[in-house]
Amino acid sequence: MSETIEFKITGEYIELIKLLKAVQIAENGAMAKTLVENGKVLRNGGKELRKRAKIQKGEIIEAAGQKIRVN
Repeated sequence: MSETIEFKITGEYIELIKLLKAVQIAENGAMAKTLVENGKVLRNGGKELRKRAKIQKGEIIEAAGQKIRVN
């Protein structure tokens, strides 16, 4: 696992697939959706299967060998 990506959100939340695109884990929306649908994304240690899950400050997302801390 590489270093943790720190990602700052400006609103109350960011949708999971938008977060994956914003940190360039997914090149596009289709790739982000596939990662989530195939159970390849962890939210706070558990599988997250909802593409539009509302990710809030303080959460940890793991995908494609990357860890993202949402601030």
